[in-house]
Amino acid sequence: MQTTFEAIAPGQVHRWSGAGLVVARRADLHQAPAPPLSPAEQRVLHGLPAWRRTEWVAGRLLAKRLVGEAVAVPASDVEILPRADGSPHVVVGGGAMPAVHVSISHTARHVAAALAPEPVGVDLCETDAAAAVRRAADHVLSPEERSLIGTDAGAVSPEERSLIGTDAGAAAVWALKEAAVKADRSGLFGSAPRRIVILGLRPAVLDGRRRAMVWQAPGAVLALVLASPRTDHRTFRMPS
Repeated sequence: MQTTFEAIAPGQVHRWSGAGLVVARRADLHQAPAPPLSPAEQRVLHGLPAWRRTEWVAGRLLAKRLVGEAVAVPASDVEILPRADGSPHVVVGGGAMPAVHVSISHTARHVAAALAPEPVGVDLCETDAAAAVRRAADHVLSPEERSLIGTDAGAVSPEERSLIGTDAGAAAVWALKEAAVKADRSGLFGSAPRRIVILGLRPAVLDGRRRAMVWQAPGAVLALVLASPRTDHRTFRMPS
């Protein structure tokens, strides 16, 4: 596979800037024994529309495995439950773990989960969704950001020039925006996306104190955003 960004292998735990990240093909998730959903998770599941249930389960199972490895407990002891704003939080053995932040993303073909000791957002965007990203560009992107995906004239750096007009570039812009609003615990509706400024794609640079990275998986682009500067304090260690 020819990649525009650094390739990320599905099914493996990756570490970046203190965070742990895993992406998987949804079809592959059923090949390994799945940790059971807790009664609380099952209640959330049953309250969802039928069309959302399969993707919701896929994301939670991947996140439960990732958290279990990070804090050295069985995945069956981990719960991923929604906060009042809908963002996920971690419960282990019945106790909340506010120092472990988690984020989940899913598409028709992939699912991803990330965790970190600071607010984190992860997002997947399939490259075949690039046309939809371009149609929505006027609503969520600044003129400078639109120049990164070729929908508006503007000056870009030599590093970005090869991304202009590519499906991977458009997918990366969308994934970065959505990962950032997840890390901020805001949303894509309203003014929140426009308050997040993408300064570059390769390397990924956002405004403010955020740190970001973009990878390419088969048929998709994956973005990870950490909402605050890295510190030396760690409440868990990702396995090697």
